[in-house]
Order: sequence, then structure tokens, then C-alpha cells
Amino acid sequence: MDLAEALHASETRFRAAFTDAGIGMALVDPHDRIIEANPALAEMLGRSVPDLIRLHIHELLDVEEEARRVYLELLRGDRDRIRLEKRLKHRSGHAVWTNVTISLIRDADGRPQYTLAMVEDVSEARRLGDRLHYQAVHDPLTMLPNRSLFFDRLAGAFAEADQRIGLCYLDLDGFAAINDTLGHHVGDDLLVAVAERLEQRFAARGHLVARMGGDEFAVLVPRSAGPEELTALAAEVVALLSAPYDLAGQRVVATASVGVVERPVPGTTPTDLVRDADATLSWAKSDGRARWAFYDPERIASQTTRQLLATTMLPALERGEFVVEYQPLVSLHGGPDDRAPDDDRPDDGAPVGPEDAALCGVEALVRWQHPEFGKLSPDRFIGIAEETGAIVPLGRWVLETACTEGRAWLERFPESELFVSVNLAARQFWDSDVVADVAEILGSTRFPARLLQLELTESAVMGPAGRPLEALHALAAMGVRIAIDDFGTGYSNLAYLSRLPVHVLKLDGSFLEGFQEGAEAVAAVAGPGRYARRQAADEQIVLALVQLAHALGLTVTAEGVESALQADRLRAAGCDTAQGWHFGRAMPAEAIVELLTPRQ
Repeated sequence: MDLAEALHASETRFRAAFTDAGIGMALVDPHDRIIEANPALAEMLGRSVPDLIRLHIHELLDVEEEARRVYLELLRGDRDRIRLEKRLKHRSGHAVWTNVTISLIRDADGRPQYTLAMVEDVSEARRLGDRLHYQAVHDPLTMLPNRSLFFDRLAGAFAEADQRIGLCYLDLDGFAAINDTLGHHVGDDLLVAVAERLEQRFAARGHLVARMGGDEFAVLVPRSAGPEELTALAAEVVALLSAPYDLAGQRVVATASVGVVERPVPGTTPTDLVRDADATLSWAKSDGRARWAFYDPERIASQTTRQLLATTMLPALERGEFVVEYQPLVSLHGGPDDRAPDDDRPDDGAPVGPEDAALCGVEALVRWQHPEFGKLSPDRFIGIAEETGAIVPLGRWVLETACTEGRAWLERFPESELFVSVNLAARQFWDSDVVADVAEILGSTRFPARLLQLELTESAVMGPAGRPLEALHALAAMGVRIAIDDFGTGYSNLAYLSRLPVHVLKLDGSFLEGFQEGAEAVAAVAGPGRYARRQAADEQIVLALVQLAHALGLTVTAEGVESALQADRLRAAGCDTAQGWHFGRAMPAEAIVELLTPRQ
């Protein structure tokens, strides 16, 4: 075979491969015009082969600047091959996604002559990828953007540094109950209905509505006009979602709570925005549900402090940061000015002063010597301790410390018979063996059970029979006195009271508000008649409670006594013991020693 025949055979084979190839192919001249195209490319673009000849490639695709630069390098001979992903234009108007490989064809001298484009249709793979991406960033139930897409859009909104941004973070009230009572299919239908309402109302305004997970949704306002826009939107959400839903043949009523945050983009982050919105949502829940709450930095700071206290409480107990102070409990009928009921000495109306009352006991009150916040009173951390369970080791430590101090006082002043009153929380009954703890501590400290008084709130004892009641009977059988703290502010189940092993009722300080000194100043504000009625009512309530307690064989302690006038009226009402700032504030154990030491 001579050279001409060989060239002809080679050209024939190339043309056959070109024509019959399963992928699109085109030969393009240096001026970007197609000089040859195969049937596969024509079919791919909805055209015929003749239609493609002499067609400029710009009529088939948009060439970006970077792609054009690389292509020119190919035409100059600086490259031999380039690969691109390009969107070609089908004759009917839709896009055809392709992978394009363009190779340079040189002449016999090596100069660039033509380019050969090989085009593979990847539209189906692209559509599959798009579907997978869509599914990855959209909730499959509601078809709303999911948490991932929400954070992508949120990051985009934060790219506009000169804007304000707002977020309404919401969830449904009592959604778990709907699932439990009506079924998860109704719960799913409700989520879909909520999503439709939110999207129809707010998406058209340019807001992003997303499902964050479970029954939580978010409405993002990328360019907020200010707090007023967000609070109005939140109120609109609450009203919109409170309208009844017809689901699976059932009429369902659901409400939503909304947390609202609105602020300038500078000075915050996406994480801060979502965190604060979530915290604010919890405020709306705790404030009563079916409402919105606006972000309050002071409330957030308080919550942050609360969380810090919760996480550091047990380590602080191990480090010895807690101390116990003792507030005097005095007998109102044991001082030098006491009179028997039949005493015929004239009553000069002299009020009871601290020197007229005999010290009979102390209440142990724990304090936290916090290295950052200073001395913290129990109201700052006892509630946290009860929630986290730290109250069990903390309460046991307080009890042991108080009994140890009580034993020391008893050994030094045996005639004093000073009792020690220690508070117990309801959780100590459920999370620990209180009876065993008390018995062990009394044994190890050698403190007499008769001098230990345990205080519990009404809510802890005025409930159904069970472990707390059994423990109370066991403690009473040991000789420990039981006191109900803040009596009159809780359940006040008087019929149940007679069946409890209780020895003492401690009247809440609110009952003494009508016993105030400076009646003229109060009357000037409230009116003389109104003040007099309140004062008389408070005195009658205290008198009735004292008489009731005495009828049941109980003694009565008044809390919060702040003046001699209050002390005198309590004594006249028959109250047995009292405590309050009038008799002494909580003090270290050494100060109790000074009170017990006889005066020279």
C-alpha cells in the first residue's frame, strides 16, 4: 500500500469513527466556527448536522472570561488539551449540561490548525446531583429549607456588614402531646400545614422560612428594618399558627411560641444570633406559651451566670467554697419581760426587744463564697442545686456541718440546749436515703436527735403518701423535730396536716406585712381605712394559725420579724418563737458562741 492509500484509509477510519461516535464531536476552525459535526452532537442539541456547519460556537454556549482565556491559550498552541463543564443551548431552549474536551490539531509544521471538541451529555447526572443536593438541604416532610441551608443563607446575610438582621425562632406548644394522643401521622400533617402557612405568608416578602428540626421553625429576615418589624412579625406568627387546623378529618388546635432577636450585623455572629433566639424562645415558653419574647441581654446574662453556677457547684463544694451561717431563733415567752396569762401587772405596751427574747435555737443557712461573684445567698443557688441534683451532696454537707457546730456549742454550753434547724429539699427524699444520712451524721457528730430540727416546705410534705412521708415518720421516730417552712404559702392542706409527724409550723414573713411600724406613712398611701383593715386581717390570720397549731399540739415560729412592734404583737398572738433581722441576721458560728456566753 502506497502513502496515498494509507492516508485515505486513515481518513476513512477517522471519518467513520467521527460519524458513528456515541458522543458529540465537532471540528472547529480558528475563528470559532464549526466546520464539521457528527450526528451525536446534532441529536444532543436538537439540530441536524447541516444546521451546525458554519455555526459560531457562541450561538451554542456562553463563554465565560476564564474559559475564553484558556481556550485562547489552546489556539496559540500553549496547550494541547482542555476540559470544561459547559451548558449548551438546545434548540428547544432548555440547557444541556456537558463535559467538553477540546484538543488542538496541528499541521505538519506543528502550527495550530483546528480544534476537535468531544462533547459528553451529563444532563441526567447533573439533574441527579441537583436532586441529591436539593434533598440534602431541604426537609423531606415539609420541603422547606433545612437547618443546613438555613445556616448557608444566614452566612450569606452576614456578608452584608452594613445591614441589620432579624430572626424569629419558634416551635409548637405541646406538640409531643399531639403525637401521643392523635398519632404521628397527624403530627406530621400538622408540621406540613404549619410550613405551608409560614411559607405562603412570609416567603413572598423575601424572608427565609426553614424547618430547623422536630417542631422548630425559623423565619429569617436578612435585611431587617428594625425591632418593630420583627416584633410585628412575631405577633403575626403567633396569630397565624393559632388558627385551627383540619387534619385527617380532625380539627386540631395548636399554638406556637416565638423567640425574637433583631440587631445590626456588626458585633454579632450567626452562632450568637441563633443561640440568643433559641434562649429567647425558652422565655416565651416559660412565660406562658402562645406568645413571643424579645431578646433581653440582661436576662441572657442572668441565664449565663445561672449555668455557670450549675456547672461549678459540685467542684466548689469540694474546694470548700461553701460556708454555713446561723440565724438566731428566739423564744417569745422566755425573756425577762414575759408574763403569765393571769399576771395582773399593768401592761405598759413596751415592745419586745432583742434583749427580751431568749435564744433557743438557730437556723443553718448556707452561703457560697464565690471567687467571682462574692458571697451568694441561698436564693441565688439553692433552686439550681435542686434542679441539677447537687442539692443532695450539698444538703448532706450542710447537715453535717450544722450538727458538728451544734455539738461544739452543746459541749461548751450544756445548759443552753440550743437546737439547730436545717432545711431539707424534696429532692433529697427521692434521690438519697435521708433517714440513713441523718442517722449516720447524728452518730458521727454525737449531736442529740432531740436538738435537730429539719425544715421542709409545704409542697414537699403536703402531697400523697410515699417515700417522703415514710421518711418523715422514721425521722420523727428517731427524735428529730420536723418543721414546715413558709407555712400558709403552699398547699395548706389542713386536714392532711393533722396526720403528719410535724412539730413546728413556721409562718411565712408575708403574714407580718400588716404588722409594720410607721403606720401613718403606710396609711397616707393606702388610706387609713384600708391599712387598718389589712392590719386587722393579718393579725387575725396569724392568731387563727397560732390557735390551730396549738390545737394540733404544734409550736409556731414567725419568720421575717424586723421590728419590736412585730415581735410584741406576735407574742400577744401566742406565737412561740421567732426569727428575723430584729433578733439578729445570719452570722458565723463564732458569733453564736458570743451570744451564748454569759454577760459579765
